Amino acid sequence: MGHRLSKIYTRTGDSGTTGLGDGSRIEKDSLRVEAYGTIDELNSQIGLVIAFGIDDAIAHQLLDIQHDLFDLGSELCVPGYSAINDTNIDTLEKILDDHNADLPALKEFILPGGNLAAATCHVARTVCRRAERIAVSLAREENINPPVVKYLNRLSDLLFVLCRVLARQDGQNEVLWDKNRRQPQGTNE
Repeated sequence: MGHRLSKIYTRTGDSGTTGLGDGSRIEKDSLRVEAYGTIDELNSQIGLVIAFGIDDAIAHQLLDIQHDLFDLGSELCVPGYSAINDTNIDTLEKILDDHNADLPALKEFILPGGNLAAATCHVARTVCRRAERIAVSLAREENINPPVVKYLNRLSDLLFVLCRVLARQDGQNEVLWDKNRRQPQGTNE
């Protein structure tokens, strides 16, 4: 395979359009570009989670997901192309079930945080939810592969479970929402 990018800047996007994988041009602020751009952001955020030196097994699972996300972004960049299917979703569900089996039942909401890896994974989870919302909006306007939305929905669930797992690393715990928490004395806000 030859080099894909022989030149980093082309100046073709200076007018506010970008090229899709099929060669067509589209506005940079279109839903399609927003969708695959948010997938790229999500992929970068997952890379940051991995960079925190998490458990090797989880890191390998997330690396596989990064590859899926690259395929998913490519799918959104090339109208009519399909790369994500039910097998990808089944894999996410298996990983999710395996990690969730050892976690205690939730009795309260969890606040984003815990440790750096868990907090960063919470950011990835929220970016994933945004990507899902954008994909749903895009699917209303254009034909996209239905497993894309399902994959993002399941991935956000998996990222939530991984937040819980990562928060327990090194003997730490999740940060639970306290509905009975009161403001400190002496504040008027």
